[in-house]
Amino acid sequence: MSKHYNNEETTPEEINLEDAVAPETMAEEVTDKLNDAQTEFDEAEAEADECVDEELHRIEALQQQLADAKAAVEKEKKEYLFLMADFDNFRKRVVKEKAEILRNGAEKVLAGLLPIVDDFERGLQATAGTENAEGVREGMELIYNKLVKYLSDNGVKAIESTGNDFDADLHEAIATLPAPAPELKGKVVDTVQKGYMINDKVLRHAKVAVGE
Repeated sequence: MSKHYNNEETTPEEINLEDAVAPETMAEEVTDKLNDAQTEFDEAEAEADECVDEELHRIEALQQQLADAKAAVEKEKKEYLFLMADFDNFRKRVVKEKAEILRNGAEKVLAGLLPIVDDFERGLQATAGTENAEGVREGMELIYNKLVKYLSDNGVKAIESTGNDFDADLHEAIATLPAPAPELKGKVVDTVQKGYMINDKVLRHAKVAVGE
């Protein structure tokens, strides 16, 4: 190698051949450095390829998850639409059946009243011009009992009121009267208009007078 003293350039005559590096040695050093650089480059390239592969696999996995999620959402959407369609059809069917039940139920009730109307008409014809009040009363009682039985068969019954405790769920107080006896205070002392129940529901409240 060249030597420098006092920052002065060395002349060819001052070169010591023993200090000079042989060309073969320099070539070997350069080759080794190139090989080392190539090895480092190959390792870096392999590491980069591995990172790229991992990132590609991660992206593919995310894309697959996204595709699965979209498919699941689409399936849920179709099932929801089918469910809504079924529910809408069910609702329409229930409304239609309810309307038919109400219509047919009313027809049945009214048809059951027609024989009683027939009895009234026959009774009116039979008692036309008669002065037998007792006979007319008996005929009216027969028709009345027939009507009450028909109502009872259809779940309609009169509310027992007079003498019972006043119950706002069953009775409508339209007047108060002096109680005929102390034990009748707060009780129904007179029924102005009968009330009726249909099964367990009030069809019409009884209009009553309450003792005070």
